[in-house]
This record gives sequence, C-alpha cells and structure tokens, in this order.
Amino acid sequence: MTPIIAFGEALVDMLSSRLGDDTGPETFTPYAGGAPANAAVACARQGLPSVFLGMIGDDRFGDFIVEALDAHGVDTQHVVRTRAARTALAFVSRDSEGERQFDFYRPPAADLLYRREHLPSGIFAEPALVHLCSNSLTDTEIARTTLDLASIARRGGCLISVDANLRPLLWPQGRVDVALVEQLLERAHLIKLSREELDQLRGDRGVDEWISARLARGTRMIVITDGPGPVVAHLAERRLQVSPPQVKAVDTTAAGDAFIGGLLASLSRADVTCETLTDWLADDTQLEAALTFAARCGAFTATRAGAFAALPGSSDLDDLPN
Repeated sequence: MTPIIAFGEALVDMLSSRLGDDTGPETFTPYAGGAPANAAVACARQGLPSVFLGMIGDDRFGDFIVEALDAHGVDTQHVVRTRAARTALAFVSRDSEGERQFDFYRPPAADLLYRREHLPSGIFAEPALVHLCSNSLTDTEIARTTLDLASIARRGGCLISVDANLRPLLWPQGRVDVALVEQLLERAHLIKLSREELDQLRGDRGVDEWISARLARGTRMIVITDGPGPVVAHLAERRLQVSPPQVKAVDTTAAGDAFIGGLLASLSRADVTCETLTDWLADDTQLEAALTFAARCGAFTATRAGAFAALPGSSDLDDLPN
C-alpha cells in the first residue's frame, strides 16, 4: 500500500443546529475537520497508512483535533503545535438540502505558521501520495511553504494530488488568487475540482480549452465533481463518467474530501506511485471502479453531520443505493 501524506489546515467545524429556515434556538457542535485533514482521515478509515502534516494551536481545540486524528488512525507524529496562534474555527450553517455556508475565524490561525523548517527530514524519501489544497495558499508565507513542499515531494518521486477546494472567504478581500492556485496545480499529477471551482479558475476560457491546456502541461487526470450530478474524469485522450448514488443530503461539509480520500484509497490499495500512475490510468475498468468507489464515499458522507465523524469506514458503503 502506498502511504498517503496530507498537508494543510486542520480546524474545528462548529456546526449549527439549524437547518434551512429554522428559527429555533441555535447551538453549535464542534467537529474536527479541515479539507486535507479530512482526506487523511478518509484514507485511514479505509485501513490505509495515512499521515497528516500541519500546525495547530497548543490549545483545547488543538487537543481536540489531535485526539480525533489519532482515534481515526491517522499518524500525527509530525503535527507541530504552537502557542503563537490559535487553532482555526469555521462556523457552518446549512440550508434545507444540507449545502453549507462558512464563517471562518482565520486568519490569524496556527496552520498559517507552518514553515519549510518544520518539514520532517526525509518525509518524501519514499514513494507516497501527497495531497494538498488551496486553503494553504491564502497567506504569503504559507503559500511559499506549500509550493516548496509540493515541489520537494514531486522531486522526491511522490504522486501529487491537489483538491482546489476554493473558499473565497479565506482569501484577502474575499478574492481567490487564481494565478497562485494555478502555480499549485502546475505541480499536480491529479487534480480534483467541483464544477463551480472549474468555472472560477478557467475565467473566460472554455471548459475544454482549460482542461486540455492543463493536461498538456503534465497533469495526468482532472476529476470534476458536480454535487449529486455525474463525476467526469478527463485524461489526455479520453474521459470517463460515473454517477454517484442519489441520497438525502444532511451535511455536505466533507463530501468532496471523502471523494478525493476514496480515490486516493484506491490508488494506495493498488500500490500506485508516480512511476506507475500512467499504467494504472490506462485501465478503464479499474479507473471506473475507483471513481465509483470515490463517488460512493462522497455520497455516504453527505448523509451524516460533521467531517471526520461522517467519513465512511470499510463496511459503511454496503447499504448505499447503486
């Protein structure tokens, strides 16, 4: 099994008790989360070797996150703690379909203080699946660290996975720096985007034009998700499409992270590395099976509240509709 190493933010999602237009008393329940941390847990929940790299506050919420990561089987030995900033919080509200809106308490936050010197020596010396997101690009210094880390991992022979996971509210003036996100995508072998994120990144370019240009620059596969709609995987000379199970969504907070975690889990189980990725992608049968599994992971997670707590274990998908 190829180990998974996820880098970036771990935070606490404060999930509102209200749903849709509910006007009753509102309470908030803390759930451990953060997109790369969710992906790490998603893989660990499938029984795969999963490591989380990042910095969290030396505070009560930081303890909460580390305990949750440990409980789900994620290797936290390289997590860095700091008293220079607090663990980030995200207050999450949901509409009647489970779609969420975020109010972030970040910056300042501990995860933004991770620097290259915190990177464990030799962490990328062996083949691994390294997963990153754009939320560690929202501040100048953490962006430099993230791009350096991706470059180091790629030079070390790791397979680089990037989930755009665009959250405009985390960026200065609420505006995503598309050019900076593109720099991270340049380092990726595998890219996962939602339909809305694709539209934001492509600007005035057509969908096919943007995807073709990215594939021509070295990305091996781009996967586009669209909520309950079809998942489309774009490769250099073909595309594949699968349909996720239709479920009643309760909370979509970690559905996309569950999807990419499920896809990485399939790569890990097959011992895929950067060197063998092209051969693995050439087999439509196993690629379709991996995409279907990922879509089922995402659908399952949307039916549960929270992030870590909603991610499926190895037997949780059995009762989902096909």
